[in-house]
Amino acid sequence: MVATRLQRLQKYMAGNGLAAVAVNAGPSLTYLTGLHFHLMERPVVMVFTLDQEPIIILPELEVAKLDHLAFPAKVYAYRESPGLWSKTFGDALAELNLTHGKVGVEPGRLRLLEYNYLRAAGGDMDFTDGSGVFTALRSIKDAQEIALLRRAVEIAETALEATLPMVRIGVSETEIAGELFLQLIRHGSDTSLPFSPIVSSGPNGANPHAQPSARQLAAGDLLVIDWGASFSGYVSDLTRTFAVGEIDAEAAAIHEVVQQANGAGRAAGKPDVSCAAVDQAARQVIEDAGYGRYFTHRTGHGIGMECHEDPYIRGDNEQVLEAKMTYTVEPGIYLPGRNGVRIEDDVLVTADGAESLSTMSRKIRVVG
Repeated sequence: MVATRLQRLQKYMAGNGLAAVAVNAGPSLTYLTGLHFHLMERPVVMVFTLDQEPIIILPELEVAKLDHLAFPAKVYAYRESPGLWSKTFGDALAELNLTHGKVGVEPGRLRLLEYNYLRAAGGDMDFTDGSGVFTALRSIKDAQEIALLRRAVEIAETALEATLPMVRIGVSETEIAGELFLQLIRHGSDTSLPFSPIVSSGPNGANPHAQPSARQLAAGDLLVIDWGASFSGYVSDLTRTFAVGEIDAEAAAIHEVVQQANGAGRAAGKPDVSCAAVDQAARQVIEDAGYGRYFTHRTGHGIGMECHEDPYIRGDNEQVLEAKMTYTVEPGIYLPGRNGVRIEDDVLVTADGAESLSTMSRKIRVVG
């Protein structure tokens, strides 16, 4: 699997005119190597070229991880003396004899810390945006990745079902979020969740990224729960909206509109359809119902090793979907000072359509 990914990397590098790519600690490095490094004050960088053995620059305390590296690499390890790190970077890049050409990096991932060391050691190399390479690599999922995503969805759904019995009038948002966190771990999630669960009730639900608060659930609230699990480095991201007791007519109506928008967005996805078209399919339902200005974000985003990655399901993105891409469909309506609704599913593009990896009912469900 790793060998195949490296071959694809070199293909995309050549196609983008890159002499090399430099990858620091994060999902793309794990994707290419199978190794896990976290961002810290000590830089970790691996440089891949078209025709040479890769090099990796890392602290000595991390060298043991390389025992699990599936391919040969030249190792440049440094000690706890930051004043000498520049020399280590210089020696490493000199090994590759890269004196000109383009080196692709991930602008959303590479920090100024690593960039400064690379820039100083890279001579006349042109460090440039290599996003296209990493998008091409990671946006098409293989069978193993899809299986891990399915498991992350399954864990999330069973964890929420285990949490719902404690959801009732008088319980706070933070209490629900805490119980959901515990249930995610108990049901098999990695301890590092893709994000902290969003639990927002009543007027707090009008903020798409609300933080759980001490607010207690009250009769008539809409309750938005946005949560996800991690499994072996792959994540899920789901949202369901519940009714706390009896809700008013407009709350029920906007839930129905969002449910229809979610269905339209899921149905629109298939190979050769643009991300913009999927966004429009969901958005049109909400606009036709008169709530267009209350749908304030894109319809979705890619999902895999990161909760937010390519492809982005937004109105200006003409990128076309391909089989085995995975993304979210998450339309919402947010009425300031009153309430909000969001319904979110994780979707897999198939050979001729799209499959929802998430199966939990999207209909309004009364709790409390």
